[in-house]
Amino acid sequence: MKLRKLEQKDAPLMLEWMHDKDVTENLQANFASKTIEDCEAFIESSLEDKDNIHMAVVDESDEYMGTVSLKNIKDGTAEFAISMRTKSMGKGYSKYGMAEIIRIALEDMGLSEVYWCVSPDNKRAVRFYDKNGYSRVKGYIDTGMYSKEQSEYYIWYRVTKKQES
Repeated sequence: MKLRKLEQKDAPLMLEWMHDKDVTENLQANFASKTIEDCEAFIESSLEDKDNIHMAVVDESDEYMGTVSLKNIKDGTAEFAISMRTKSMGKGYSKYGMAEIIRIALEDMGLSEVYWCVSPDNKRAVRFYDKNGYSRVKGYIDTGMYSKEQSEYYIWYRVTKKQES
């Protein structure tokens, strides 16, 4: 397993998870409407994006398993995001990709905090985060990216540099 920059060859496998109802049913965006061209454009734009980092989680043969991201990087913080193919689930790719992108954020980039939120309806994700020891935030984090109602509804998590030391 490793992280690498997204490549155009990842687009068909990215589209696979976007059209997999089991993966996307509790996510905010309407991924079912995405096309291969949308995936290709996202990958292309990710290579020049200064406010977000999107990386592929790949297996030993360089097959794309999913994407981990740091979004809205500013003021020493970033929002974490992850989307993985069904094929990768239960095999350690999510755990590895998440731990590695958080390590990059806190150690390599010197950020002080990585945060994210998840719908309480996304029971698989909530179980994953809790099982792997990520700390829930009491209340919510006001990122300016979500409405107050959304922010209050979601379960929030945070990892800080102090926690990683």
